[in-house]
Amino acid sequence: MKTIGVFDSGVGGLSVLRALLAELPGQRFVYAADGGHAPYGERTPEFVSQRTHLVTQHLRETYAIDALVVACNTATALAIDDLRLQYPHMPIVGVEPALKPAAALSRNGRIGVLATRGTLGSARVAALRDRLVATSPRPLHFRFQPCDGLAGAIERHDTAAIETLSARYVHELLHAGVSGDEEPIDTVVLGCTHYPFAADLLGELSGPGVMLVETGVPVARRTREVLGLPAPEEGMTPASTTLLSTGDPLALADAAHRWLGLRVDAHALAV
Repeated sequence: MKTIGVFDSGVGGLSVLRALLAELPGQRFVYAADGGHAPYGERTPEFVSQRTHLVTQHLRETYAIDALVVACNTATALAIDDLRLQYPHMPIVGVEPALKPAAALSRNGRIGVLATRGTLGSARVAALRDRLVATSPRPLHFRFQPCDGLAGAIERHDTAAIETLSARYVHELLHAGVSGDEEPIDTVVLGCTHYPFAADLLGELSGPGVMLVETGVPVARRTREVLGLPAPEEGMTPASTTLLSTGDPLALADAAHRWLGLRVDAHALAV
């Protein structure tokens, strides 16, 4: 059995944990939410890097994790390279906006990206976009939409704010400043791990002709591959899960129950 750390600024990484539990049965997962400092999207790069290193160190020293999944787009964009340098012998899998899968799925090459300001402003995401545009056999057009406050609203389970902010940002992405002769965006990347928990609403607002793309399943598959574990089969022992939060443990446990169906107590994390 492998012990796999899963780290996010808050509850959003539960969307990745959901895919990991399905892809890697029989393993032990330790989910650490830095809820006391969430969300990361509007924090400075220095702050995000510091918090990422502190939580990773705790998971290594306390739980002897065999691998780490950085289930936060902002932390991946701003801290994962340094983290890999610090832990060169530990597999570290990150998440980043699914620009490449979206480019493959899009019918017309017009792709929107909903994400935090920190993720969209990172050099890592800019390089990914530029590389895809430069190497694509057809024209690709990416439109980035920062979604200030949306991850925080999902973190708080603030339904009214989620609805208001989602409507605002989808409208700005799909319609604001778009000329009448432009082909419409047909694929939207959910570039924050919080956003899949608002996917039904975002899909309804985007309309039936728009595909939504997220990263949970590809990240889970990649994690299994780097650990050399077999593909899941029916009848395998379910994975075990430990939940930790620097914020409100009860809020994390409630979110895990609401979105994943997990009935697991969460514990305070003092880091």
